[in-house]
Amino acid sequence: MIYNLNPEKILFLDIETVPMAEEYKSLPDNFKVLWDKKSDQIRTKESESARQKGLDSPEKLFIRAGIYAEFGKIICISAGYLRNKEFRIKSFFGDDEYELLKEFSGMLEKHFSSKDNLLCAHNGKEFDYPYIARRMLINGLRIPDILNLAGKKPWEVAHLDTLELWKFGDYKNYTSLELLAAVFGVPTPKENIDGSMVADIYYKEKDLEKIVKYCQRDTLTVAQLLLCYLGRPKIKEEDIKTIQS
Repeated sequence: MIYNLNPEKILFLDIETVPMAEEYKSLPDNFKVLWDKKSDQIRTKESESARQKGLDSPEKLFIRAGIYAEFGKIICISAGYLRNKEFRIKSFFGDDEYELLKEFSGMLEKHFSSKDNLLCAHNGKEFDYPYIARRMLINGLRIPDILNLAGKKPWEVAHLDTLELWKFGDYKNYTSLELLAAVFGVPTPKENIDGSMVADIYYKEKDLEKIVKYCQRDTLTVAQLLLCYLGRPKIKEEDIKTIQS
């Protein structure tokens, strides 16, 4: 079935998220209480791992808050698509989550609302898609149909996931995008940044441009990986076009 996919009908994406505040102490009092409860659950679930990493209190664990839609926010969504040989990529980013989500939603509704359009992300079904949908609801935005699962049968859900496709039904292990890129010989720019560093780069370094470039790199890598799955040629560097507006 995967070999019948038309890559030009797919929107590839990646998101970058951070905690809703720079530090635990900056949280409103009610959210401090709620995070305390959440961090208790995290420590109970992975007590040994948390202790080894020194994440033994709500304050120290708050560095992870960005992965939870209730305690985090999206600062960048990079989306890319293929037209002939050209890969066009556009990023929606900024401090105002409402505005970037509104712009991204408008792009989905205008250009990717057809029933034969698909979304593709790495670990998208567990993270990117539900996170975007939840943050849209929190921001009072309507969820675009391609993201909305309500009332849909499994075969009507227009979501691809390069991690899920790689698992072939094996759910024991997580395989990172970085590892799969290396396995398939997908070239990625060598940058000293990974997901665990995004919050510090955003809040402390205030270098959103660096985060956007990192997000775009991952979006391109997702597209390259799916093309490898399909047995198709990789995207060439000269065929990558960044859309500014």
